[in-house]
Amino acid sequence: MTDEERERPGGGDAPQPPDGWGWTAASLLGGLPADACGRLLALGTRVRYPPGRVLIRESDVTTSVRILLDGVVKVTGRAQDGRDALLAVRMGGDLVGELAALDGQPRSATVTACGAVNARTVSRAQFLDCLRRDPVIALAVNTSVVSKLRVANARRMDLTGCDAATRLARVLHHIAESYGERSGRRAVIRWPVTQPELATLAGTAEPTVHKALRGLREAGIVSTGYRSITVEDLDRLSALAHTDS
Repeated sequence: MTDEERERPGGGDAPQPPDGWGWTAASLLGGLPADACGRLLALGTRVRYPPGRVLIRESDVTTSVRILLDGVVKVTGRAQDGRDALLAVRMGGDLVGELAALDGQPRSATVTACGAVNARTVSRAQFLDCLRRDPVIALAVNTSVVSKLRVANARRMDLTGCDAATRLARVLHHIAESYGERSGRRAVIRWPVTQPELATLAGTAEPTVHKALRGLREAGIVSTGYRSITVEDLDRLSALAHTDS
C-alpha cells in the first residue's frame, strides 16, 4: 500500500480563506490573487500528515501534487553513497510533487513532514486540467518551478570556491531569510534540521559542520535549541556568508 493510499482526509474539506494561513508573498499561494488562490484550494482533498510521515517517495510512480497549507517538509534525495541528501525545505504556501504531475515520470525526491502538516492532495488529472483552464494559476505554477530551479543553480554556484565555514554560513543565511521567523536582526528556524542535513546542504563533512557550527555559537551569531536554530545576528551571519574566501 502506498503512502497516498494511506492518506485520510482530516479537519473538514472546505478550502481555507486565502488570508487565513499567513503565507509569505514568495510562496505560490501567497503570491496568487485571492480569487485564483481560492480556485486552486478548491481542488483535491484536505489531508493532515503527522510528523515524520512521507508525503512523496523517491522513484514512486505516483503523480498527485500536494498544496502545503501549513507546516514544514523536507525534500531529500538518495546520494550515490546511500545517504539521504537534503535538497530543499518547503513550507505552507508551497507546492510539492508538481514535476511528476507535469511530466508523468517517477518521483525525483522524497518529501517528509518535519512536523504536523496540513495540505491538499490533488490528482494529476485535476491539476493539469486546472492549468489548462486557468492561465493565472498556470503562470504562477510555472514561475514557481523556474524560481526553484534558479535557487538550486544559485546554491551550486554559492558553494563553489569557498571554505566549509563560509558554505555553512550561506546555507544558514538562506534558510533564515527564506523560512525563519524574523524579529529585528534575529530569525528562528523552527524545524528540525540535523547536522548531517546541514552537511549535505553545505557540501561538506559532518565533523566539519559540527566545528563550524560550534564556532558560530561561540561567536554569538547562532544558538541552538530543541528542534530549532536561532540566528542571533543576521547582519553578522550575512557578512560571513558573503566574505570572499
